[in-house]
Amino acid sequence: MAWWASVTSLRILITPTALANWIGCEPDGPLTPVIASMEWTAPECSFLVYLSEVEWFCPPLAWRNHSSMPTAHPAPTGQAALRLDLGPLLEQVGTGKESLSFMRRRMRRLAAQWASAARRLDSRLRTRSRQQKRILVHVGFLTEESGDMFSPKVLKGGPLGEMVQWADVLSALHVLGHSLKVSFSVKDLQGFLGVPPGRGSCPLTGPFPFDLVYTDYHGLQQMKQLMGLSLKKYRCHMRVIDTFGTEPAYSHEQYATHHNYRSNWGYWNLNCRQYMTMFPHTPDNSFMGFVAEELNETERGSIQRNKVATMAVVYGKEVSMWKGKDNFLAILNRYMEIHGTVYYESQRPPEVPAFVKNHGLLPQHELQQLLRKAKLFIGFGFPYEGPAPLEAIANGCIFLQPRFQPPHSSLNHEFFRGKPTSREVSSQHPYAEQHIGRPHVVTVDFNNSQEFEAAIQKIMRTKVEPYLPFEYTCEGMLERVNAYIEHQDFCHPDAPFPPVNASKSWPGSPPSPFMLLPNTSTLVWAPNVTAPLCWPPLSAMLLLLAPEGLSCVRACQEESLVCEPAFFPYVNNLEALSGLQVQCEALEEEVSHLFPAVSLEEGECFMQKEPLLYSCAGKGPKLRRLCPCRDSIQGQEALCRDCL
Repeated sequence: MAWWASVTSLRILITPTALANWIGCEPDGPLTPVIASMEWTAPECSFLVYLSEVEWFCPPLAWRNHSSMPTAHPAPTGQAALRLDLGPLLEQVGTGKESLSFMRRRMRRLAAQWASAARRLDSRLRTRSRQQKRILVHVGFLTEESGDMFSPKVLKGGPLGEMVQWADVLSALHVLGHSLKVSFSVKDLQGFLGVPPGRGSCPLTGPFPFDLVYTDYHGLQQMKQLMGLSLKKYRCHMRVIDTFGTEPAYSHEQYATHHNYRSNWGYWNLNCRQYMTMFPHTPDNSFMGFVAEELNETERGSIQRNKVATMAVVYGKEVSMWKGKDNFLAILNRYMEIHGTVYYESQRPPEVPAFVKNHGLLPQHELQQLLRKAKLFIGFGFPYEGPAPLEAIANGCIFLQPRFQPPHSSLNHEFFRGKPTSREVSSQHPYAEQHIGRPHVVTVDFNNSQEFEAAIQKIMRTKVEPYLPFEYTCEGMLERVNAYIEHQDFCHPDAPFPPVNASKSWPGSPPSPFMLLPNTSTLVWAPNVTAPLCWPPLSAMLLLLAPEGLSCVRACQEESLVCEPAFFPYVNNLEALSGLQVQCEALEEEVSHLFPAVSLEEGECFMQKEPLLYSCAGKGPKLRRLCPCRDSIQGQEALCRDCL
């Protein structure tokens, strides 16, 4: 946007960038020493005030009263009441493209399960007051402006995982009783935000009309184009549905640029808990999830009676997934009848062997019936981390998948290149491997014929019942999303606790807020010390020093705990290190996704200087990470036992 500056009768059109350069302020950067050292006596309206408070182009000015400029919030609404009817939501989603029709069909199919889950949750929440939130849901990847590559492929075997998740996110927010606006176009987005018509990029002049915005990376980019620099002011309201996750080193724009953490999707400078994933990849992000259909007792009994011990279904709708799979399919064919659901338009593709009984692309309810008969659901290694294996396991199948050796990552596999994560994927579906495991999930080396054949033989002798983790049920998702909405707040950052440079001695009494658990090397928050308000609560924290070279994700996992990034600000101090009996010969405060950490070899201790870089995933050679862990509710990893 440009700004008209009036000087007597002269009008000059100046862009914010040019104006910032002229007066010595870089976007998102500090004022030049000349400007910073000036004694400013400008009137109420000035270039710097405009650029820092209206455009949010420059940093806040030290001499201004910042307490008078809070983030504007919409007027309070009423109390949220759980809804049992999805009808109004189905009307908002509308029709017009196949992707929306798919989402509506899914919502209708699961409507009874959402209603039943809402009743169960209501009995647990009845004594709690919940404020109704004004929520915008903008599904950017389905807009015409983003290219909408998904809608034309819905009926041709294309990926459906993202649409499954978005349908369930919409359903959960509606059932929880919040006021929703739903957008699948930039035009609707513009209207909901109250952005003036045209190319946009003007700052919003009124209050931001939503408490929360659920969108994706495409939607973030579209909002930036419409809102310009106002997005920076209101980005604390954003919740980004992000299938594979975003780690802090990739999210922090300046850090990622300087340290070569390049990606196609990062650089938004969000708190990484604002990214919400399909599976609990890393606790740096919030786990949103989706749901799989639950079975009643009648359906479970029917499945047990009608399972065909010699029937396998292949996880692979696209022809390309079958290429080069002849060897292990031939082994499987000696034991089982193989069924496929491969889409093709005219003649059967040669990649699908003749002994495979192909059903073509099936509607969801017909695929469900196929899975209820099959003994085995087998993956080819791709797609990664989709919803289908959980649906198969929920219908009583054993899921057989390939182990990756070495693990796939952005360093060695094209699919992950450009994604904002360094995560190493050990199998096609790491969640199924690590959180469910045998007997429901079997992970083997498909290149080892003997190991593969032995796995098939053992699977044929193994009996399993349908299984679905609670966190993937409607009730589990409602409980989790409700907890996020009630407790996560990124618009009011916590005060430093305590500032590192003032941390020579704890200012309270007793002299440290931490206590060492008896006969362990684990710290907890001392029960006789008042804990700052925090979610999850600090009563859930268990602080440990990771083995050298290990991430906090792994270090906490090895203790059957979960790393909790919300705790990092409270342990980034000398008291935590002293409590763990670490002697610091030197103390440095630096910007790094590996800190806080200790180098025992050098006797150096490192504190974190940039709160956005607190990372559970970060790991480095010769460093021992300071790791705040917590417990979790069984079947609901995203929440601790004190979180509800």
